[in-house]
Amino acid sequence: MTNEFRIAVMAGDGIGQEVTPAALAIADAALAKTGGIALVREEAPAGAAHYKDTGQAFPESSRSTCDKADAIYLGAMGLPSVRYADGTEIAPQLDLRFMYNLYAGVRATRAIPGVKVVLADARAAGIDFVLVRESTEGLFHSRGRGTLENDETARETMQITRAVSERVFDFSFKAAERRRAAGKPGRLTVIDKANVFAAFAFFRKIFDETATRYPAIKADHLYVDAAALVMVAQPWNLDVAVTENMFGDILSDLAAGLVGGMGYAPSADIGDDRAVFQPAHGSAPDIVGTGKANPVAAILSAAMMLDWLGARHGEQSAVEAARLIDAAVDAAFAGGGLVTCELGGNAGTRDVTDAVLAHLR
Repeated sequence: MTNEFRIAVMAGDGIGQEVTPAALAIADAALAKTGGIALVREEAPAGAAHYKDTGQAFPESSRSTCDKADAIYLGAMGLPSVRYADGTEIAPQLDLRFMYNLYAGVRATRAIPGVKVVLADARAAGIDFVLVRESTEGLFHSRGRGTLENDETARETMQITRAVSERVFDFSFKAAERRRAAGKPGRLTVIDKANVFAAFAFFRKIFDETATRYPAIKADHLYVDAAALVMVAQPWNLDVAVTENMFGDILSDLAAGLVGGMGYAPSADIGDDRAVFQPAHGSAPDIVGTGKANPVAAILSAAMMLDWLGARHGEQSAVEAARLIDAAVDAAFAGGGLVTCELGGNAGTRDVTDAVLAHLR
C-alpha cells in the first residue's frame, strides 16, 4: 500500500500545456474523495518548443525523471513548424514507447451521454470498445531505418515477431476478460491483412494459438478494410480489437471520429513495468491561448492512469477514483448543454473542467 504516486509530467507543446493541469486537478479531486492518495508531480520538459529553445527534444534530465516515476502523464508533443533536419517532427512520445517497451497502445472509444456522435443510428449511443495497438514494431519498426535510393526508390520494412505478438495478444485477451467480468461482451478481434501479407498471416497464426489459452473469450478476425467498414457501419458490435502498429494508428483516429473527435479520445501506452498516459490529440497550435481546448481526452487519460496505478499497486481507492472521473464526465455532458468547440459549441477548457469538478464534488 502507498500514500502517494510519483508522476512525471510532460505537458509538452501547444494545448498540452493547457489540458494537462486541468486533467491532473481532476485526478487530485477524485483521489481526495476516495482515500487521499496524493499525486506527487515532477515536471519533465520535452517536445518541439523545448527543442527549439535548447536543441534537445528529450533531455537526459527528463529521461531520468521518467525513469523514477510510477507513471508518466503526457499532454501533447510536436509543432508543425519545428522539425529535425531530416524533416520529421519532434516526437518524444515515440521515444518513450521504445525506451520502455510500451507494446500495448490502448485506445478507449466510448460514446459520452450528451456528446454528439456521427452516426444517426440510435445504437451509436452504445459505442464502447477498446482498440489495442501493438506499439513497438509493425511498420513503425522502420522508424529511422528507411532508405531512399538515388531519389528513385524509398523502402520501409515491417517487422512482426512471435515474442512481441504473444505479449500484446496476452494483454488484449486479459483486457477482454476484465470487460467480460464487468458485464461487457468479452470478445477479442484481431485486425490484419492476412490474406495478402505473410507477416500478417504469421500475426494471425500467433493470435489463434494464443486464443486457445483463453477459452472463455470469443476470438475472431477482421481484415483491416473490413474493420474500417465495421467501425462506421456497426461500431457497437466491437468489444476489444488488437492490431498492428500502423493499422492501429489509423483506425484509432477513425474510432475517435465516431464519438466526437480527438478531443474525446484518451489513450495509454503500456508495458510490463511502465506506462504513459496521454490524450490522443495533437498540440493544436491554431487554438493555443484561446481557452478553446477540449480537456476531455486529457481527463479520461488521467482516469486511465489512476486505474492502471491502482490495479498495479493494489490500491482500490485509485481504481475507484478513475470510475468517479468517468462518471463525472458523463454527468457533466449528459444534459447536452455543454458543447465543445469542435462540435460547434463554446465550452472551453475552463468550462469543461469546472463542470466535471462540480460533479466530482
